[in-house]
Amino acid sequence: MTQTPRALPMYAQISELLIRDIMSGRLMDGERLPPERDMAEDLHISVGTLRKALAVLVEKKMLERVQGSGNYVRHGGARDSVYAMFRLELLGGGGLPRARILDVTAMDKPDGLADFGTADHGTRIRRLRFLDKTVIAVEEIWLDGDCGEIETDKMSDSLYHTYQHQLGFWITRAEDRVGIGQVPDWAPDEFAVPHGTVTGYIERFSWSDMDVPVEYSRTWYDTDRALYVQRLK
Repeated sequence: MTQTPRALPMYAQISELLIRDIMSGRLMDGERLPPERDMAEDLHISVGTLRKALAVLVEKKMLERVQGSGNYVRHGGARDSVYAMFRLELLGGGGLPRARILDVTAMDKPDGLADFGTADHGTRIRRLRFLDKTVIAVEEIWLDGDCGEIETDKMSDSLYHTYQHQLGFWITRAEDRVGIGQVPDWAPDEFAVPHGTVTGYIERFSWSDMDVPVEYSRTWYDTDRALYVQRLK
């Protein structure tokens, strides 16, 4: 099954992109954003859509609008971005995360799968990942069966958004183990790195409010197109 999940509204996509840039440190505290018309042109959206996105940041206290001067970044506001933990960026920095579903299967956890959750079954989700329109990764995500059943026709680009709105929980923290791994044989041809090739690899365990991780994922990313970035502040 190949499926394009429901995209967030455009203003929400832009606000999430800006929140991600603020939280990652790409936009610094006190930094003035470019003029709104220039930003809208660069993002290929209308000024009205941009202003709606900026209003979200103002509400979260992550942006201050100074009359006659411009829009200024403010760190320390609300930090509930659905892309807050997405660490891949284009080589030039940033990029709006998007996804295409390749397969969703409810199944028993296979032998050899990492230890996570409390059930012996779960939902396996395979996706092709994009930053803007560039294919950068393939990923396999396992959600523990005790978390509930996902309605695939209502899935969002962001699984964290899906978890919150469909299943009623929020991913609060994650642990990444970054290394190298072989591209799996189920990766589609759109992913430019051939099957079996060693490339960038991320193994992630994610927690909600439970003592054990509820989600486990594996991501193979194209090191010619993307970087794993973790900024320390």
